[in-house]
Amino acid sequence: MNMASSFTPIAAGAAKAIASRSMPDRSMLQMELPQADHSINLVKIWKIPPGSRVLELGCGQGTCTMALAEAVGPNGRVDAVDAGSRDHGTPLTLAQAHDYISSGPMGMRISWHSASPGDFLAQHPDESWDFVVLAHCIWYFASPETLTRLLSVLRGCARMLLIAEYALNATQHAAIPHVMAAFTRAVLEAHSRGTEANIRCLLGPKSIKDAAKSAANWDVAEETFVIPNEGVQDGQWEVSTIVSSRFLMEIDNSITEETLRAALCSLRDAVIEAVGRLGAGKVRTMDVWVARFH
Repeated sequence: MNMASSFTPIAAGAAKAIASRSMPDRSMLQMELPQADHSINLVKIWKIPPGSRVLELGCGQGTCTMALAEAVGPNGRVDAVDAGSRDHGTPLTLAQAHDYISSGPMGMRISWHSASPGDFLAQHPDESWDFVVLAHCIWYFASPETLTRLLSVLRGCARMLLIAEYALNATQHAAIPHVMAAFTRAVLEAHSRGTEANIRCLLGPKSIKDAAKSAANWDVAEETFVIPNEGVQDGQWEVSTIVSSRFLMEIDNSITEETLRAALCSLRDAVIEAVGRLGAGKVRTMDVWVARFH
């Protein structure tokens, strides 16, 4: 299939439609709009043609799933997989978000699956897709080995792999606290196994590319970096978990070695100082790396 000639861009104004279809509470629409716009931007970069079969791993509440469903059109299909508990998530749980999306005009294009990526693929050994998408989900994996094993399995069931993950780089000065907070959280989680934190497997673009190449000879076809729009709040959310007093409680409950405790507290202090220099509410989300593998 000629990707360039068959690709149809998502229509202008789709962000508002996607945000309203994924969020029944209209008071939350302004918060959801930037997230929908970001997902649409990713899908545009990936150039997914109408009629495609897409497997999305780590779909969360489904904002990116909606953008994928928009791209594949009425003749396409999206299998959306997430390992999270159906009652997990805010402001909507996974179950509430998925049910609401399914009741709308995109519902017929999406199949939701509650399973880990590995379990789902084991349950569907003969299935194949045009594209497999991992959008902002790799940091949730238990370990780098989890990613390596998954990429190896995916080699046999998809012709293209599409990845978007935070780049551990900040073009915007206001995104530096987000990078610092990500490293701080990752250090704690590396010594505190079994949690459900957002960052458990901190991998940058080079590490992901190396894993893709070594696991199953996935080669980068295209890659670029995106600066998320100002309304994307992931940076603010992650930073808030580090500067809160709860993070100190997590250190107390998880870390006994004094040198490591001191290092984590100092990392938190550095995040607080960086946020203070910006001013309250000024933190932005770090750059995003977007890639297509064949």
